[in-house]
Amino acid sequence: MDILIKPIITEKMTELGEKLNRYGFIVHKSANKLQIKKAVEDLYGVKVDAVNTIINSGKRMSRNTKSGIIVGRTAKVKKAIVTVAKGEKIDFYSNI
Repeated sequence: MDILIKPIITEKMTELGEKLNRYGFIVHKSANKLQIKKAVEDLYGVKVDAVNTIINSGKRMSRNTKSGIIVGRTAKVKKAIVTVAKGEKIDFYSNI
């Protein structure tokens, strides 16, 4: 099972990373906090102080087309906000 799916790179998360050493990841929906902590420490080589998780449920969406109304849902996503130790940073842009 791949625990970390992708990092969250938005303006808000970048600002949290610079000010509070907090970084966001989209994670596997069955991953727990201990698994997320170990995965981040192994992948990025930093010490993790805390892990907070959020489950965003899928939203109902509809749109009007020529053939009628199409109804669907967005995906259910689990996010993790990881706080790393003071003085350590995660650089997502190093391998671009």
